[in-house]
Amino acid sequence: MNAPRNGVSIAPDDVLDIARSYIEAGSDMIETNSFGGTSFKLAHYGLADSVGKLNEAAARISSRAAGEKKWVIASIGPSGKMTAQGDVTEEELYEAFKEQAMALEKGGADAICVETMSAVDEAVMAIKAVKENTRLEVISTFTFEAGPDGKYYTMMGVTPTEAAKAAIDAGADIIGTNCGNGFRQMIAIVKEMRTVDKNIPVLVHANAGLPHNVDGVDVFPETPEMMAALVPEIVKAGANIIGGCCGTTPEHIRAIKEAVDKL
Repeated sequence: MNAPRNGVSIAPDDVLDIARSYIEAGSDMIETNSFGGTSFKLAHYGLADSVGKLNEAAARISSRAAGEKKWVIASIGPSGKMTAQGDVTEEELYEAFKEQAMALEKGGADAICVETMSAVDEAVMAIKAVKENTRLEVISTFTFEAGPDGKYYTMMGVTPTEAAKAAIDAGADIIGTNCGNGFRQMIAIVKEMRTVDKNIPVLVHANAGLPHNVDGVDVFPETPEMMAALVPEIVKAGANIIGGCCGTTPEHIRAIKEAVDKL
């Protein structure tokens, strides 16, 4: 989407083509182009008053690509604000996520993914805002990195166990992890999350590795074949839904789909 300061301009055909490419690659669900769609994020572009228009449009475009047989998972990312630093209150976070979630539902989303979270309080406010103001199911995913002790933590020091418990208590229907440095690290994270609840669905969508800048271009190192090869281990660890985050092309999704179908 193009979002100039002096108004709202959308390039629907470009967004639609991208969404369709993932459906054609075998995706059962696709996300919306709304990761930074809260008023806090849009304020950087002078578009804080356009939350409704932009998020509704994002959901409608993905709905066109998905058709009647696939699902649209609306993306809600971090606000960029932290209660720990005193630059936002939980109530303000709730209201921002409420506004975004209601617009995404209006645009036709089937569910919402509160993703790439690092702080429990922010994730909880987002989950509650969706559950209390829409009829949509909620996926809650956090992003973790390995610490010096070899265990995994979010940027705010939250463990997979703590994240899973908080998300479930807040009402999440599906929990999981996304982004990160690649597929392999997701195995340990999923195993830990699975110990919290043996029945709740667990979703994984990982980056195609950590990007490297090559001649001014960010290149993700994990090939479709590399990611697909790890699918059996991730499923064995307890994942029910598998996809891709940053750097995963339709070719990655096609390879992952083929690996899943073989199980």
